[in-house]
Amino acid sequence: MAPERRTIPLVAVSSAPTFHQASNKVTASGLVAPPPLALYVHWPWCVKKCPYCDFNSHEARADIDETAYLAALIADLEAALPQIWNRPIISIFIGGGTPSLMSAHTADALLSAIRMRLPLQPEAEITLEANPGTAEAAKFKAFREAGVNRLSLGIQSFSDQKLQALGRIHDSREARLAIDLALTHFARVNIDLMYALPQQSLTDAEHDIDTAIASGTSHLSAYHLTLEPNTPFHHAPPPLPDDDIAADMQEMVEAKLATAGFIHYETSAFAKPGEQCRHNLNYWAFGDYLGIGAGAHSKLSNHAEIWREARHRHPRAYMQAADTMHSPGSETSHRSPFISTRQTISAADLPGEFMMNALRLVDGFPLRLFAERTGLPLTAIEKSALAARQEGLLAIVEDSLRPTQQGQRFLNQLLARFLAD
Repeated sequence: MAPERRTIPLVAVSSAPTFHQASNKVTASGLVAPPPLALYVHWPWCVKKCPYCDFNSHEARADIDETAYLAALIADLEAALPQIWNRPIISIFIGGGTPSLMSAHTADALLSAIRMRLPLQPEAEITLEANPGTAEAAKFKAFREAGVNRLSLGIQSFSDQKLQALGRIHDSREARLAIDLALTHFARVNIDLMYALPQQSLTDAEHDIDTAIASGTSHLSAYHLTLEPNTPFHHAPPPLPDDDIAADMQEMVEAKLATAGFIHYETSAFAKPGEQCRHNLNYWAFGDYLGIGAGAHSKLSNHAEIWREARHRHPRAYMQAADTMHSPGSETSHRSPFISTRQTISAADLPGEFMMNALRLVDGFPLRLFAERTGLPLTAIEKSALAARQEGLLAIVEDSLRPTQQGQRFLNQLLARFLAD
C-alpha cells in the first residue's frame, strides 16, 4: 500500500470503552434473535454486457421466457420459505442485469406472488434497477402501480464520449430523460455514477456530479471504476486517470455533495436526510437477506447457524431446477434444487464477515450490534480494533466503532485487520 499523499485529520476519539462478553448467549448460533430480513430478486438479462461489468448478467439474444423465469422465481421462494418462515420482510431489491427489461405484467405478478407468501412490513422499501436505454414512461408508471416505490438508475456518466467508452447503450440525452421520467412516478430515485473513467479529467467528473445534483434526485451512488477480473476491461485496460487524479475526484465528489446537502453515509453512497437506502443499510449492518434468481446470494441465520448460499448462475440451469421440484425423490431432499453452494460461516470468519460490511458505514456501528448480529463476544475483535485504532484507521467514539477518514481511504487495509488467517 502506497503511503498517503496528503494529511487527512483523524476523527476525534473518546477513551476506549471496555470490551466485554456478550450476554444472553442462549442459542447454538449465539444469536438471541434473528436480524432484520430483506429479499433480493435477480433478473439476469441485459441488452448488452458492459466491458467493466462482472455481475451475473447475460445478453438477451432472443426473446426472454418471462413466464418460465417467473415460475422459477416463485418455486425458488416457496422452497426457501421453511428457512424464513413468518419473518417480516423490510425491503425488496430487484437487481440485475437490467430488471427494467421485464414487462410490467411480470413485475406485478412477481410482487403479488411475494406478498402472498411473505409478510411485508407496511413501509417496506421496494427498489427496481433500471437503465436509461430501457426507460419508458408507461412502464415506469406500471412499475409504480405494481408496488415499486424506489427506482435506481444506472446513469454512470452524462458525457456521450464516456458512455461510449463504457459500452453503455444510452446517451446523455436519454440519461436526462430517464431521470425526469423516474421523478415523475417515484418519490425516491437513486442515480448510479462512476468516476475515474477512461481519459476522464477532474473537470469532466465535476460536470457529471453537478448535473446529477441539479437533477433533483435524493440519493446518489458514486463508484470508482475498477478493473474486475474476467472482464474485457481487465484483459485490455483502457487509459485511466492516475491514482492522484482519482483521489482528487473522490474528494471533489464528497465535497460537492456535502455542500448540496447530501449525507455521506456509506463508502459510495450519498443521500438527502432520511433518504438512505434501507435495503443496503441492512446488508451493511449484517442483517439477513434471502436471494432468489439466477446467481443470487443469501446470508441467513437461525438458532443453529449463520450461513451463506448461492443459486445456480446460468438462467437455463436455474430454470431447469424448477423442473426437479416434483421429480421422483425430490420430496426426500432437504436442500432446494436452486441452491448451488451452501456454507456455514465459522466463528473464526464471522468477525471479518461482519466488519467487511459494517465498516463501509461512515458512522460505523454501535458496539452492541456486533454481538447481536454474530453471536460472538466483543473480545473476538478487541485486539484487532485496538491495533487499528493505534494505526489511525479506526475510532472508538462513545459506544461505537467507526472508520476514521484515513480508514475510509484505506478501507481494505482496515478490513484486513479483522480477517481470519
